[in-house]
Amino acid sequence: MHEDHAPGAEPALAETLRHLEQRLARIEAQLALPPLPAVASTVTAGSPGAPESAVPSIAAAVVPDEVPGGTQDSTQGEGELEFVVGQNWLASVGILVLTCGVGFALLLPLAGLPPVAPSLAGWVVAGCLLALAHRWRTSFELVSGYFRGAGMALLYFATLRLFFFGATHVLDIGSAIGRVLLCGVVIGNLVVALRQRSAWLLGLALVTGFITTVAVGAPAFVFAGVALLLALAAYAAVAHDWPWLPLLAIPAGYLAHLIWLLNRPWSGRSFEIVGKPAVAPFVVLAYVLINAMASYRRRDRSAEDPATVIAVLINCGGYGLFVLATMGTAPAMFGPAHLAAAVVFLGLAVAFWRSETSRIATFFYAMTGYMALSVALAKLIPVPNLFIWLSGQSLLVVATALWFRNKLIVVGNFFIYASIVGAYMVVATSESGISIGFGVVALMTARILHWQQQRLELKTEMMRNAYLASAFIVFPYSLYHLVPRAFVAVSWVGVSVVYYVMNLMVRSPKYRWMGHLTLLLTALYMIVIGIFQLAPMLRIVSFLVLGTVLLVVSLIFTQVRARAKTHLH
Repeated sequence: MHEDHAPGAEPALAETLRHLEQRLARIEAQLALPPLPAVASTVTAGSPGAPESAVPSIAAAVVPDEVPGGTQDSTQGEGELEFVVGQNWLASVGILVLTCGVGFALLLPLAGLPPVAPSLAGWVVAGCLLALAHRWRTSFELVSGYFRGAGMALLYFATLRLFFFGATHVLDIGSAIGRVLLCGVVIGNLVVALRQRSAWLLGLALVTGFITTVAVGAPAFVFAGVALLLALAAYAAVAHDWPWLPLLAIPAGYLAHLIWLLNRPWSGRSFEIVGKPAVAPFVVLAYVLINAMASYRRRDRSAEDPATVIAVLINCGGYGLFVLATMGTAPAMFGPAHLAAAVVFLGLAVAFWRSETSRIATFFYAMTGYMALSVALAKLIPVPNLFIWLSGQSLLVVATALWFRNKLIVVGNFFIYASIVGAYMVVATSESGISIGFGVVALMTARILHWQQQRLELKTEMMRNAYLASAFIVFPYSLYHLVPRAFVAVSWVGVSVVYYVMNLMVRSPKYRWMGHLTLLLTALYMIVIGIFQLAPMLRIVSFLVLGTVLLVVSLIFTQVRARAKTHLH
């Protein structure tokens, strides 16, 4: 007993297979795959009555027969390369050359023709390219995509030709109808790119949008336009999983704002920093927040891929644009503006840490925030009191590094701390005790690092030793400038005693060694300098005090060592 087939079953199956074959052909064309070798048998695999030997295997259909000497492999490799060059490279380069040629033609003055003629010609060519792209969207999908991009670019350039490049301009860029027309073309390009779900077409449309903001130049138009375009890029990068799109959008947006900030220096315009409106620097901070969302809301947050790291690094570079913008504002705004920048960047560091335990993004945003805080302090607090605040900031950096579990911040903070100390030694004309604070900060930082060593996952004592070495240098330097020359040696002996006391309190041999080295440094000072500078009585007292302390310390450690040997035996 057999089952009867439905009347329309075979035509429906044939239609389904035909559609499936068309879609596979489109996929092969998009991936630029070479055609498979022909199968010898003409019998349809799996058809009723087909002999088993007539059904080709998958391996036979995919892998060609071996030819002695590898001739088949090399021939196939050359064929694939030729296919890629012939279909992809030649098409893309050819369309690029064609687009550039039409663009250069639109730049010609074309004397004797109406001023609108070049734009009309550009629109006609752009329309033809877009029409071909639509007509060939299935048969020549790859080439149609190139035609679509070329048509979008020429459509925008032809419209821009109405305002620039010619001897006589058809429209004024400041007119309402001109701005509406230019914005309409940009919006149309954006819509086409989003409907095609093409990252490179959207990147092209975004570039035309940024050019439009600079061309118009009105502050409100620039601020709103750049912000909206950056927000669109961030949304598209997250929605369509295009992590590389921000790498084009972020620098393009910052460049557009930079050109406006420098007063759009073309056609006789002066090169200067635009200082108005005063809200301009804070608009840059808004850009930073918008750009950060592309990384913060990305789909795969299990790891920081190269695109995310580069995007974060470029976004932190926006602080340079912010610094330039604040240079044009009123001096009273400089310090508060950089405090706001510190809040923004440190807030981003906290957000990335809490959301995904980020390492690299947290480091870059945190260090940029600390830099902004340092600049704000440098503007708000006069020298030398500034160095007190900067040394206190060093403790803040270490505290946040412990929270972030980020040893990169600890390393970066040490170099900042060393730079602050070095700058103070160069700038300070007289000592007021500020350098004592540097030494205290170094000791406190070393203790904190030792206390939270496991939290930071530091495998060595290198950073702690670096801070202790800083304290060892700073305290003698400070006392040398603070106390009278007659009591320098005595004060250094006091510092060594403090180190010995700390050794007894925390049971760390590092402080004991610091005490030893400070005593030896004191002896060297007395022999080289003190013996010539001190008065006879003070020289005698200093030598007696130093010698007594050296002997007492030696006797104490001799007894300690003897007791240790007794316990061992």
